[in-house]
Amino acid sequence: MARAMRLAKRGMFTTDPNPRVGCVLVDDETIVGEGWHERAGGPHAEIVALHAAGSGARGATAYVTLEPCCHQGRTAPCTDALIAAGVGRVVYACDDPNPAVSGAGAQQLIAAGIDVHSGLMPETAKALNIGYLTRLRTGRPYVRSKIAASLDGHTALENGSSQWITGAAARADVQRLRARSAAILTGIGTVLSDDPSLNVRDDTLGNIQQPLRVIADSRLRTPVAARTLGLEGSVRIYCVAGQASAALSAAGAEIEAIAVDNRHVSLPALLDSLGELQVNELLVEAGAEMNGALLADGLIDELIVYSAPHILGSGARGMFAGPVLKAMDARVELQLVDLRRIGDDCRLTYRKAQ
Repeated sequence: MARAMRLAKRGMFTTDPNPRVGCVLVDDETIVGEGWHERAGGPHAEIVALHAAGSGARGATAYVTLEPCCHQGRTAPCTDALIAAGVGRVVYACDDPNPAVSGAGAQQLIAAGIDVHSGLMPETAKALNIGYLTRLRTGRPYVRSKIAASLDGHTALENGSSQWITGAAARADVQRLRARSAAILTGIGTVLSDDPSLNVRDDTLGNIQQPLRVIADSRLRTPVAARTLGLEGSVRIYCVAGQASAALSAAGAEIEAIAVDNRHVSLPALLDSLGELQVNELLVEAGAEMNGALLADGLIDELIVYSAPHILGSGARGMFAGPVLKAMDARVELQLVDLRRIGDDCRLTYRKAQ
Protein backbone atom coordinates (compact mmCIF):
# COMPACT_ATOMS: atom_id res chain seq x y z
CA MET A 1 0.00 0.00 0.00
CA ALA A 2 2.90 2.35 0.70
CA ARG A 3 4.09 1.71 -2.85
CA ALA A 4 0.59 2.47 -4.15
CA MET A 5 0.62 5.77 -2.25
CA ARG A 6 3.94 6.75 -3.84
CA LEU A 7 2.55 5.93 -7.27
CA ALA A 8 -0.59 8.00 -6.60
CA LYS A 9 1.59 11.04 -5.82
CA ARG A 10 2.86 10.97 -9.38
CA GLY A 11 -0.54 12.34 -10.39
CA MET A 12 -0.34 15.17 -7.84
CA PHE A 13 -0.38 17.92 -10.48
CA THR A 14 -2.51 16.36 -13.20
CA THR A 15 -5.61 14.46 -12.03
CA ASP A 16 -8.05 17.25 -11.10
CA PRO A 17 -10.96 17.03 -10.65
CA ASN A 18 -10.41 13.31 -10.13
CA PRO A 19 -8.68 11.87 -7.05
CA ARG A 20 -5.03 10.81 -7.02
CA VAL A 21 -4.99 7.02 -6.98
CA GLY A 22 -2.34 4.32 -7.13
CA CYS A 23 -2.69 0.54 -7.48
CA VAL A 24 -0.26 -2.34 -6.96
CA LEU A 25 -1.07 -5.98 -7.89
CA VAL A 26 0.76 -8.60 -5.84
CA ASP A 27 0.89 -12.37 -6.29
CA ASP A 28 2.77 -14.42 -3.69
CA GLU A 29 4.68 -11.33 -2.47
CA THR A 30 5.73 -10.45 -6.01
CA ILE A 31 4.51 -7.28 -7.73
CA VAL A 32 2.97 -8.36 -11.02
CA GLY A 33 1.55 -5.00 -12.09
CA GLU A 34 1.19 -1.41 -10.90
CA GLY A 35 -0.08 1.92 -12.07
CA TRP A 36 -1.50 5.30 -11.16
CA HIS A 37 -4.17 7.63 -12.45
CA GLU A 38 -2.32 10.21 -14.49
CA ARG A 39 -4.97 12.53 -15.90
CA ALA A 40 -8.76 13.02 -15.83
CA GLY A 41 -10.27 11.17 -18.76
CA GLY A 42 -7.37 8.71 -18.87
CA PRO A 43 -7.33 5.16 -17.49
CA HIS A 44 -7.67 4.74 -13.74
CA ALA A 45 -4.89 3.27 -11.63
CA GLU A 46 -6.50 -0.17 -11.45
CA ILE A 47 -6.81 -0.39 -15.25
CA VAL A 48 -3.16 0.56 -15.76
CA ALA A 49 -2.04 -2.03 -13.20
CA LEU A 50 -4.24 -4.76 -14.68
CA HIS A 51 -2.92 -4.04 -18.16
CA ALA A 52 0.65 -4.29 -16.86
CA ALA A 53 -0.08 -7.57 -15.06
CA GLY A 54 -1.92 -9.30 -17.87
CA SER A 55 -2.77 -12.88 -16.93
CA GLY A 56 -0.72 -12.43 -13.75
CA ALA A 57 -3.65 -10.54 -12.23
CA ARG A 58 -5.68 -13.74 -11.78
CA GLY A 59 -5.77 -14.61 -8.10
CA ALA A 60 -3.61 -11.60 -7.18
CA THR A 61 -4.23 -9.02 -4.45
CA ALA A 62 -4.91 -5.44 -5.56
CA TYR A 63 -3.76 -2.72 -3.19
CA VAL A 64 -5.60 0.51 -4.08
CA THR A 65 -5.41 3.89 -2.35
CA LEU A 66 -9.14 4.59 -2.81
CA GLU A 67 -12.25 2.43 -3.07
CA PRO A 68 -12.53 1.22 -6.70
CA CYS A 69 -15.18 3.00 -8.73
CA CYS A 70 -18.29 1.14 -9.86
CA HIS A 71 -19.94 3.69 -12.14
CA GLN A 72 -19.61 4.67 -15.78
CA GLY A 73 -17.96 8.06 -16.12
CA ARG A 74 -15.50 9.07 -18.80
CA THR A 75 -14.06 5.58 -18.28
CA ALA A 76 -15.62 2.19 -17.50
CA PRO A 77 -16.05 0.95 -13.88
CA CYS A 78 -12.84 -0.35 -12.30
CA THR A 79 -14.83 -2.95 -10.35
CA ASP A 80 -15.88 -4.60 -13.61
CA ALA A 81 -12.26 -4.78 -14.74
CA LEU A 82 -11.05 -6.24 -11.43
CA ILE A 83 -13.78 -8.89 -11.52
CA ALA A 84 -13.11 -9.78 -15.17
CA ALA A 85 -9.38 -10.12 -14.48
CA GLY A 86 -10.04 -12.65 -11.74
CA VAL A 87 -8.41 -10.69 -8.93
CA GLY A 88 -8.75 -12.67 -5.70
CA ARG A 89 -8.47 -9.93 -3.11
CA VAL A 90 -8.80 -6.16 -2.97
CA VAL A 91 -7.37 -4.03 -0.18
CA TYR A 92 -8.13 -0.32 -0.31
CA ALA A 93 -7.12 2.54 1.97
CA CYS A 94 -10.29 4.62 2.37
CA ASP A 95 -13.86 4.87 1.13
CA ASP A 96 -14.75 7.10 -1.80
CA PRO A 97 -17.42 9.63 -0.67
CA ASN A 98 -18.63 10.09 -4.25
CA PRO A 99 -22.35 9.15 -4.07
CA ALA A 100 -21.91 7.11 -7.24
CA VAL A 101 -19.37 4.91 -5.41
CA SER A 102 -19.53 5.29 -1.59
CA GLY A 103 -19.53 1.67 -0.46
CA ALA A 104 -21.13 0.35 -3.64
CA GLY A 105 -17.75 -0.37 -5.19
CA ALA A 106 -16.77 -2.62 -2.30
CA GLN A 107 -20.15 -4.34 -2.28
CA GLN A 108 -19.95 -5.09 -5.99
CA LEU A 109 -16.57 -6.77 -5.51
CA ILE A 110 -17.83 -8.77 -2.52
CA ALA A 111 -20.88 -9.91 -4.50
CA ALA A 112 -18.50 -11.25 -7.14
CA GLY A 113 -16.74 -13.39 -4.54
CA ILE A 114 -13.67 -11.19 -4.10
CA ASP A 115 -12.18 -10.87 -0.62
CA VAL A 116 -12.32 -7.14 0.26
CA HIS A 117 -10.61 -5.24 3.08
CA SER A 118 -10.53 -1.49 3.76
CA GLY A 119 -8.79 0.86 6.17
CA LEU A 120 -5.10 0.23 5.42
CA MET A 121 -3.14 3.53 5.74
CA PRO A 122 -6.34 5.61 5.60
CA GLU A 123 -4.79 8.82 6.97
CA THR A 124 -2.10 8.81 4.29
CA ALA A 125 -4.76 8.30 1.64
CA LYS A 126 -6.92 11.11 3.03
CA ALA A 127 -3.98 13.53 3.07
CA LEU A 128 -3.24 12.63 -0.55
CA ASN A 129 -6.79 13.54 -1.61
CA ILE A 130 -7.70 16.10 1.03
CA GLY A 131 -9.24 18.43 -1.55
CA TYR A 132 -11.30 15.80 -3.34
CA LEU A 133 -12.61 14.40 -0.05
CA THR A 134 -13.41 17.89 1.30
CA ARG A 135 -15.31 18.90 -1.82
CA LEU A 136 -17.37 15.70 -1.88
CA ARG A 137 -18.17 16.12 1.82
CA THR A 138 -18.86 19.89 2.02
CA GLY A 139 -19.41 21.06 -1.57
CA ARG A 140 -16.46 23.43 -1.20
CA PRO A 141 -12.76 23.13 -2.00
CA TYR A 142 -10.08 22.63 0.62
CA VAL A 143 -8.81 26.16 1.31
CA ARG A 144 -5.07 26.55 1.78
CA SER A 145 -3.79 30.09 2.43
CA LYS A 146 -0.14 30.87 1.76
CA ILE A 147 1.57 33.83 3.40
CA ALA A 148 5.19 34.98 3.19
CA ALA A 149 6.12 37.00 6.27
CA SER A 150 9.06 38.42 8.18
CA LEU A 151 9.97 37.07 11.58
CA ASP A 152 7.90 39.84 13.19
CA GLY A 153 4.82 38.84 11.18
CA HIS A 154 4.79 41.41 8.38
CA THR A 155 4.08 40.79 4.71
CA ALA A 156 5.22 44.10 3.19
CA LEU A 157 6.62 47.47 4.06
CA GLU A 158 4.23 50.30 4.81
CA ASN A 159 4.59 51.48 1.20
CA GLY A 160 3.56 48.02 -0.06
CA SER A 161 6.99 46.81 -1.14
CA SER A 162 7.24 43.03 -0.63
CA GLN A 163 9.72 41.63 -3.18
CA TRP A 164 11.24 39.54 -1.93
CA ILE A 165 10.48 38.65 1.67
CA THR A 166 11.47 35.01 1.25
CA GLY A 167 14.35 33.41 -0.60
CA ALA A 168 14.49 31.56 -3.91
CA ALA A 169 13.98 28.10 -2.34
CA ALA A 170 10.74 29.18 -0.65
CA ARG A 171 9.47 30.77 -3.86
CA ALA A 172 10.20 27.54 -5.73
CA ASP A 173 8.30 25.62 -3.05
CA VAL A 174 5.29 27.86 -3.66
CA GLN A 175 5.31 26.79 -7.31
CA ARG A 176 4.62 23.22 -6.14
CA LEU A 177 1.74 24.47 -3.99
CA ARG A 178 0.32 26.23 -7.04
CA ALA A 179 0.78 23.17 -9.22
CA ARG A 180 -1.21 20.90 -6.87
CA SER A 181 -4.04 23.45 -6.61
CA ALA A 182 -7.02 23.48 -8.96
CA ALA A 183 -7.44 27.24 -8.47
CA ILE A 184 -5.60 30.23 -7.01
CA LEU A 185 -7.59 33.03 -5.37
CA THR A 186 -6.58 36.62 -4.77
CA GLY A 187 -8.33 39.93 -4.13
CA ILE A 188 -8.51 43.10 -6.16
CA GLY A 189 -6.18 44.85 -3.69
CA THR A 190 -3.39 42.41 -4.48
CA VAL A 191 -4.06 42.71 -8.23
CA LEU A 192 -3.79 46.49 -8.09
CA SER A 193 -0.72 46.60 -5.86
CA ASP A 194 1.32 43.60 -7.07
CA ASP A 195 -0.10 42.65 -10.51
CA PRO A 196 0.52 38.94 -9.85
CA SER A 197 0.63 36.26 -12.53
CA LEU A 198 -1.00 33.53 -10.35
CA ASN A 199 0.28 30.74 -12.57
CA VAL A 200 2.83 27.94 -12.29
CA ARG A 201 6.24 28.92 -13.64
CA ASP A 202 8.37 25.84 -13.01
CA ASP A 203 9.13 23.76 -16.09
CA THR A 204 10.67 20.99 -13.95
CA LEU A 205 7.19 19.99 -12.70
CA GLY A 206 6.26 18.46 -16.03
CA ASN A 207 3.07 18.72 -18.06
CA ILE A 208 0.84 20.11 -15.31
CA GLN A 209 -2.66 21.54 -15.46
CA GLN A 210 -2.47 25.31 -14.96
CA PRO A 211 -4.81 26.28 -12.10
CA LEU A 212 -7.87 28.42 -12.61
CA ARG A 213 -7.00 32.00 -11.61
CA VAL A 214 -9.70 33.62 -9.47
CA ILE A 215 -10.12 37.27 -8.45
CA ALA A 216 -12.59 38.61 -5.92
CA ASP A 217 -13.33 42.05 -7.38
CA SER A 218 -16.66 43.48 -6.23
CA ARG A 219 -16.66 46.51 -8.55
CA LEU A 220 -14.65 45.07 -11.47
CA ARG A 221 -11.60 47.28 -11.02
CA THR A 222 -9.23 44.67 -12.51
CA PRO A 223 -7.16 46.43 -15.20
CA VAL A 224 -7.54 45.02 -18.69
CA ALA A 225 -3.74 45.06 -18.85
CA ALA A 226 -3.39 42.93 -15.70
CA ARG A 227 -0.58 40.42 -16.16
CA THR A 228 -2.73 37.42 -15.27
CA LEU A 229 -5.19 38.17 -18.09
CA GLY A 230 -2.47 37.84 -20.68
CA LEU A 231 -1.46 34.31 -19.70
CA GLU A 232 -2.58 30.92 -20.94
CA GLY A 233 -5.47 29.40 -18.98
CA SER A 234 -8.70 30.63 -17.44
CA VAL A 235 -9.36 33.68 -15.27
CA ARG A 236 -12.60 33.99 -13.32
CA ILE A 237 -13.63 37.27 -11.68
CA TYR A 238 -16.34 37.37 -9.02
CA CYS A 239 -18.19 40.66 -8.57
CA VAL A 240 -21.42 41.94 -7.06
CA ALA A 241 -24.64 42.28 -9.05
CA GLY A 242 -24.96 45.24 -11.40
CA GLN A 243 -21.34 45.24 -12.52
CA ALA A 244 -20.27 44.62 -16.09
CA SER A 245 -17.11 45.05 -18.15
CA ALA A 246 -17.11 44.30 -21.85
CA ALA A 247 -13.37 45.04 -21.88
CA LEU A 248 -12.56 42.41 -19.24
CA SER A 249 -14.77 39.88 -20.98
CA ALA A 250 -13.05 40.63 -24.28
CA ALA A 251 -9.72 40.11 -22.53
CA GLY A 252 -10.80 36.57 -21.72
CA ALA A 253 -12.08 36.88 -18.16
CA GLU A 254 -15.14 34.90 -17.08
CA ILE A 255 -17.24 37.25 -14.93
CA GLU A 256 -19.81 36.06 -12.42
CA ALA A 257 -21.98 38.14 -10.10
CA ILE A 258 -22.36 36.52 -6.70
CA ALA A 259 -23.99 37.07 -3.32
CA VAL A 260 -22.98 40.17 -1.37
CA ASP A 261 -21.55 40.34 2.15
CA ASN A 262 -21.37 43.90 3.50
CA ARG A 263 -21.03 45.30 -0.05
CA HIS A 264 -18.26 42.84 -0.91
CA VAL A 265 -18.23 39.49 -2.67
CA SER A 266 -19.45 36.81 -0.28
CA LEU A 267 -16.53 34.46 0.30
CA PRO A 268 -18.75 31.50 1.33
CA ALA A 269 -20.74 31.95 -1.89
CA LEU A 270 -17.49 32.17 -3.87
CA LEU A 271 -16.30 28.86 -2.36
CA ASP A 272 -19.67 27.27 -3.14
CA SER A 273 -19.29 28.35 -6.76
CA LEU A 274 -15.77 26.91 -6.99
CA GLY A 275 -17.06 23.67 -5.51
CA GLU A 276 -19.65 23.49 -8.29
CA LEU A 277 -16.76 23.93 -10.74
CA GLN A 278 -15.14 20.83 -9.15
CA VAL A 279 -12.23 22.72 -7.64
CA ASN A 280 -10.65 20.38 -5.11
CA GLU A 281 -7.83 22.46 -3.64
CA LEU A 282 -7.85 26.26 -3.55
CA LEU A 283 -4.67 28.21 -2.85
CA VAL A 284 -5.19 31.71 -1.48
CA GLU A 285 -2.47 34.24 -2.29
CA ALA A 286 -3.94 37.48 -1.04
CA GLY A 287 -3.48 40.36 1.35
CA ALA A 288 -4.46 41.00 4.94
CA GLU A 289 -8.06 41.99 4.15
CA MET A 290 -9.02 38.76 2.38
CA ASN A 291 -7.02 36.55 4.72
CA GLY A 292 -8.60 38.28 7.69
CA ALA A 293 -12.10 37.80 6.26
CA LEU A 294 -11.49 34.12 5.50
CA LEU A 295 -10.06 33.58 8.98
CA ALA A 296 -12.97 35.37 10.67
CA ASP A 297 -15.47 33.20 8.78
CA GLY A 298 -13.59 30.00 9.62
CA LEU A 299 -12.98 29.31 5.93
CA ILE A 300 -9.23 28.59 6.04
CA ASP A 301 -8.59 24.86 6.32
CA GLU A 302 -4.82 25.14 6.20
CA LEU A 303 -2.44 28.06 6.69
CA ILE A 304 1.10 27.91 5.33
CA VAL A 305 3.45 30.61 6.54
CA TYR A 306 6.90 31.04 5.03
CA SER A 307 8.76 32.80 7.82
CA ALA A 308 11.84 34.73 6.70
CA PRO A 309 14.75 35.49 9.07
CA HIS A 310 14.48 39.26 9.08
CA ILE A 311 12.59 42.09 10.77
CA LEU A 312 10.49 44.67 8.91
CA GLY A 313 9.66 46.72 11.99
CA SER A 314 6.64 48.70 13.14
CA GLY A 315 4.38 50.22 10.51
CA ALA A 316 4.85 47.34 8.08
CA ARG A 317 1.78 45.46 6.83
CA GLY A 318 0.45 42.51 8.78
CA MET A 319 -0.86 39.07 7.80
CA PHE A 320 -4.51 39.46 8.85
CA ALA A 321 -6.85 42.43 9.05
CA GLY A 322 -9.57 42.20 11.65
CA PRO A 323 -11.09 43.73 14.75
CA VAL A 324 -9.01 44.50 17.82
CA LEU A 325 -9.47 41.66 20.30
CA LYS A 326 -10.47 42.58 23.84
CA ALA A 327 -9.88 39.20 25.47
CA MET A 328 -7.46 36.31 24.98
CA ASP A 329 -10.27 33.78 24.67
CA ALA A 330 -11.33 35.52 21.42
CA ARG A 331 -8.11 34.55 19.67
CA VAL A 332 -8.08 32.06 16.80
CA GLU A 333 -6.51 28.76 17.84
CA LEU A 334 -4.41 26.86 15.30
CA GLN A 335 -2.48 23.61 15.41
CA LEU A 336 1.04 23.36 14.01
CA VAL A 337 1.13 20.17 11.91
CA ASP A 338 4.41 20.57 10.01
CA LEU A 339 7.60 22.58 10.35
CA ARG A 340 10.55 22.43 8.00
CA ARG A 341 13.40 24.53 6.70
CA ILE A 342 13.16 25.71 3.09
CA GLY A 343 16.46 27.34 2.16
CA ASP A 344 17.04 30.12 4.68
CA ASP A 345 13.34 30.33 5.53
CA CYS A 346 11.01 28.18 7.63
CA ARG A 347 7.72 26.76 6.36
CA LEU A 348 5.08 26.39 9.07
CA THR A 349 1.85 24.57 8.31
CA TYR A 350 -1.15 25.13 10.57
CA ARG A 351 -4.66 23.70 10.63
CA LYS A 352 -7.71 24.47 12.73
CA ALA A 353 -7.21 23.40 16.33
CA GLN A 354 -9.18 20.25 17.14
